[in-house]
Amino acid sequence: MKLSQGLRAVAAVEATKGLVVVLAGCGLLALVHHDLQRAAEELVRHTHLNPASHLPRVFIAYAGQLDNAHLMQLALGAFAYAAVRLVEAYGLWHERTWGEAFAAASGAVYVPFELRELLRAPGLLSILLLAVNVAIVAFMLYGLRRRRAGARR
Repeated sequence: MKLSQGLRAVAAVEATKGLVVVLAGCGLLALVHHDLQRAAEELVRHTHLNPASHLPRVFIAYAGQLDNAHLMQLALGAFAYAAVRLVEAYGLWHERTWGEAFAAASGAVYVPFELRELLRAPGLLSILLLAVNVAIVAFMLYGLRRRRAGARR
């Protein structure tokens, strides 16, 4: 795979993540001025989960504590995260040096957390996420190194 194809593949993944989070943020905004506890109870019933079991109970209780201000904060956080992913995707798609450096740094931030999760609860998903993230960071560093070597010539 050529370097530019790899950059575009990572850019597409980052753009997809950004767009999914934009949709989630819009979903949060759509919940403003609604009875979230009732909506959570209906969702639990609709998915045929037992409302007395731990996770559905926690979900319903948390939904009951969310107010409009918290929903707005969560939505703004989602939009900020999405903006970061979309800016990264733009930089990678257009093969900008800053995009590669940004991707390497933003990927490297997650490595310690993924390592901690792998040590805490080893599993195939933990291994896979760590491996993919390390591969992307290594790929970005490789691209930056090649770019620097080409500039020296």
